[in-house]
Parts: sequence; structure tokens; C-alpha cells
Amino acid sequence: MFETFENFITANGDFTPEDLRLMRSLSIVKKVRRKEFLLQEGEICRYKIFVAKGLLKSYCLKNDGTEHIMRFSPENSWTTDHISLKNQTPAQSNIEALENSEVVMWTRENMHELFNSVPAFKVYMSKLIENALKSSHDRILINLSYTSEEKYEDFIASFPDVFRRVPLHMVASYLGVSRETLSRIRHAKTSSPN
Repeated sequence: MFETFENFITANGDFTPEDLRLMRSLSIVKKVRRKEFLLQEGEICRYKIFVAKGLLKSYCLKNDGTEHIMRFSPENSWTTDHISLKNQTPAQSNIEALENSEVVMWTRENMHELFNSVPAFKVYMSKLIENALKSSHDRILINLSYTSEEKYEDFIASFPDVFRRVPLHMVASYLGVSRETLSRIRHAKTSSPN
């Protein structure tokens, strides 16, 4: 599992064998079963998580049990509850495995040690945070200005692998549309002549 992370991180930065040994020594490698939680709302987030294999989702639940999916995290992506991890406050979201998955995790303290000891890792994580902020900005813009049809098309174009791996109701939750609306859009797309 760590080898998957090692291959990923060395493709994204200049790391020495000593850097990689330190990253490995501070990591926790874990296999996660489908439907297993890595974080539940109200808990303090303890880890920054790299997905080596599988698929996770981050979501919030409304009082009526309605699920609002904020993010899908497939292979070679990161996830956490940033605010809970940084401030050590109760999480407002859940992180759950959608498939049997393998993850590599670091505690907040171990991430700080990596930042201090491996300058290239700190540079990489800064870029990752910049990209996450841009993605969040883009997602807000899409939710405010795109039609349901445009949201659907953007999701398929941006996340074709995730689209094939999750049920329709989860895509609808991520897009902020009803399942019925999404079914109507899909039906119109498949029945219209090209």
C-alpha cells in the first residue's frame, strides 16, 4: 500500500530515499471495508488520508437523514476534515468507504514533522491546498450558475471513473439535484439523437 503512495508522491515532487523512509515511518497503513467509517460527524478528525486503492465519500447529514455528498475520493487523492484536523474541533462531516479500500494516513503531529523535516513535502502540500481551494471555488461557481444539465455534463467530464463506480442517487446528492431530475436528464441524453 505504501508503495502506491510512494509512486504517487515521487511523481509529484523531488524526494530523497531518506524523505520516503521518514514518510513511511510516520504513516499508518490501513485496509478499510466497504461502508466502514474513517470519520464520523462529532468526532475529532485525527488523520490526513491518502487513498491508495478504492473510493471514499465525504458527506454531511441533515436532520431528516438526507445525505449531502461534498466529495468523492478515488485512488491517488487525499481527504480529511480540514477544519476539524487543524483546530481539533468536532467534525461536521463523515468519511466513509464506498468500496473496500486501502489508505495511508498521517496524524496532525506527524504531518507537522514531515513539513519541518521534508521541505519538498511542504511545497507539495501547499500546491495541494491551492488546488483544493480552486476546486472548491469552481464547485461553488458551478452550483450557483450551471443548470442541472450542465452540472451533470461537468461531473461526467471531470470524474468519468467515479461516475461509473457510484449509484445515481449519490451523483444526484453530489450535484445538489433530486434523483428524479437526474434520471430525467439522463433519459433525455440517451434518447436524443446525436
